[in-house]
Amino acid sequence: MTTTTSTGVVDGVGRVSMLSTGSVDIHPQQVFGSRLPMYVWIAGSRRWLSARPINVYIIEHARGLVLFDTGQDRASLTDPNYFPGGVLGFLYRRLARFHIGPSDTLTAQLSARGYSPDSVKVAVISHLHEDHVGGIRELPNAEIVVSQQEWTALQQPHPEARGFLRRHVDVPGINWRRVAFQSTADPSLAPFDSAYDLMGDGTLMLLPTSGHTPGSLSMLVRRAHAAPLLLVGDLTYATELLEIGRVPGVGDTRQLRVASDKVRQLKARQPNLAVLAAHDPGAADRLRQANLSLAA
Repeated sequence: MTTTTSTGVVDGVGRVSMLSTGSVDIHPQQVFGSRLPMYVWIAGSRRWLSARPINVYIIEHARGLVLFDTGQDRASLTDPNYFPGGVLGFLYRRLARFHIGPSDTLTAQLSARGYSPDSVKVAVISHLHEDHVGGIRELPNAEIVVSQQEWTALQQPHPEARGFLRRHVDVPGINWRRVAFQSTADPSLAPFDSAYDLMGDGTLMLLPTSGHTPGSLSMLVRRAHAAPLLLVGDLTYATELLEIGRVPGVGDTRQLRVASDKVRQLKARQPNLAVLAAHDPGAADRLRQANLSLAA
């Protein structure tokens, strides 16, 4: 059960940890941005950065186990028909190179940490790109949460050309919950003026951070006895870059700047806030430090 502390903070969040479903090589333009059109640098770039993690965050909540993102499906390496054919398939393979061993699946990684996939109650998806939805088939009892705006984008014509592999997302038997953000005057969420209370107790707040995709979202984890966390998906690939206003090379640059600015303002109001991205090599250490520090 959840309880309220003397400071008014709901004490519903327990241990927060992370796992990685393998790693991925990406181009510098994806991390640091580029003045070239995206398809040009995807096709032409010859440089690859060192492998980056594919992070999944695990939140022990009083009402059940919650994941933020589900990683990459190993079938993307073992199934020759996983990606589209032709030019689109070429671009998908040029965008990222995945390294996922048998022990890197979501099920194996959860089990290694003492969790059963059957026990996952909710999995929040930051956005519908392949390396964030790859484990949804492994969560038979989970409600899979995505923003309504992102789901609407998936339904538009030619989703594969916009980064959405629809047949790996709109899967029969998956229990999707499509959420719409609601106006809020909560000063602790400013400058965000809309949010979605995932568990109904104020501990896990979904925030709209469109830019990487039309309906990308982040999740603010508010804890009674440790620093708050903001899980941002692919809004950035390194917190240090977000802090200096550098936005990635995939997505709508203007929207990425707006969302990044809001995150910086939120952090300015909450200096102990730890910002954790999906492919940030420094995220594990940042989470470790946040778990050790008491909230102010």
